[in-house]
Amino acid sequence: MGEIQLKPMTVADYDSVRRLWLTIRGFGIRALDDSREEIERFIERNPTTSVVAVADGEIVGSILCGSDGRQGSLYHVCVAKQYRRRGIGTRMVAYCMNQLRDMGINKVTLIAFKSNDAGNAFWKTIGWTCSDVNYYEFVLNRENITQFIGGGE
Repeated sequence: MGEIQLKPMTVADYDSVRRLWLTIRGFGIRALDDSREEIERFIERNPTTSVVAVADGEIVGSILCGSDGRQGSLYHVCVAKQYRRRGIGTRMVAYCMNQLRDMGINKVTLIAFKSNDAGNAFWKTIGWTCSDVNYYEFVLNRENITQFIGGGE
């Protein structure tokens, strides 16, 4: 396995990133929100904050990261299984946090499914805490179906 390079995610990375998402157990991908068009819109709004990790010309990790101007949010944080436990996830999170800090953002949040054992273990290991707030959502478009990739490990 070659050296890992981080670079800002662009819409040109979409197909490779989506292929990676489809290999991650415990992941949830939404029909509309995670389409090429919506990811392009997200990246246009947040052009420097999302990141991909590249090894030997292949994308092996990614994070969608953005801000509403008050706080940052991380989405779809993942590293290909064969590249885990090499510090890639930690490096990508640090990249995103530095980008947000440069924008004057002082807080960053994320959502991890309770059943995502590997993901939850990662966040706890790098010092993130689970808050005591309830997360509510209201689906505005019934066609925006979440596809779950496998189960937790």
